[in-house]
Amino acid sequence: KEGAAHIVANELGIKVIEQVSGKLQIKNILPGMRSVETVGKVTQKFDIHEFQKEDRKGKLGSMIIGDETGTIRIVLWQEQADKLASIKEGDIVKLVDGYSKDNQGRKEVHIGDRGNIIINPPDETVGDVKESNAVRKKIKDLRENDADAEIFGTIVQLFDIRFFEVCPECGKRAKMADDSFVCETHNKVSPNYSYVLNVHLDDGSENIRVVCFRNQVETLLNKTQEDILTYREAPEKFEEVKTELLGNQVKFVGRVVNNTMFNRLEFISNQVFPNPSPEEEIERLSEEKSAEEAKAEEPKEEMEIKQEEIVEDVTKS
Repeated sequence: KEGAAHIVANELGIKVIEQVSGKLQIKNILPGMRSVETVGKVTQKFDIHEFQKEDRKGKLGSMIIGDETGTIRIVLWQEQADKLASIKEGDIVKLVDGYSKDNQGRKEVHIGDRGNIIINPPDETVGDVKESNAVRKKIKDLRENDADAEIFGTIVQLFDIRFFEVCPECGKRAKMADDSFVCETHNKVSPNYSYVLNVHLDDGSENIRVVCFRNQVETLLNKTQEDILTYREAPEKFEEVKTELLGNQVKFVGRVVNNTMFNRLEFISNQVFPNPSPEEEIERLSEEKSAEEAKAEEPKEEMEIKQEEIVEDVTKS
């Protein structure tokens, strides 16, 4: 039966992921895996979000961990989320019996009731974390479907936060139907609210709209979910925050999409760095300038070589 399933999958062009056992490096985790075991160093930690579905309450939390091969988002459900209180950035965590999913082009590992998370296991070490495979680009050089792109620039415009209803169980958009909100997976729900914030970023070559969803909004604003939800009832309070952020230099990592409604490219943020290192940026500018100068010298050197060859030919003749 298993062989027949593989044949059918191959004919349909479906990639079958073989289940592997043992600890995986982060780069080798693929969406759709079960019994995932991995070890990483915590680089970011986010607030716990509580939800309610009919007569059942729940909670989830998330963090970013990394190893020498990359980083990945970890989602902790129910009692597992409580462990975030004992975790701090820089801790090493071992994840056991997780399952991996794709979330808008990003890999995630989820830890539920069957899974476990061990904080600072004595027999595990993690070297320097490879923060990202992202490639720094000028905004003018971005192209549709660019993934893992990194941009750096100045915030020149902020828009109001937009709030929308989501299913408290799975986080998908909840829609109004017959005077109640409905999730396509969990039917009638009492919704939570999520949010999105758009900013315009300018790097001197061009500007682009950057779209930040919940975790990225919290990181950019350095505010909790509870703080941000207050702006839903009192949006005028957000004006002061806008003023504070205007002119700030920020680094984003994400992907480029085409907004077909307005026929323009937009940048969907997967990670936001509101306080990029000035030293790193100065060093990067210095390297870029040296590379440009070296490139400019190449035609000059080629011309000098050709002139020498001409003089040599004339002398011989």
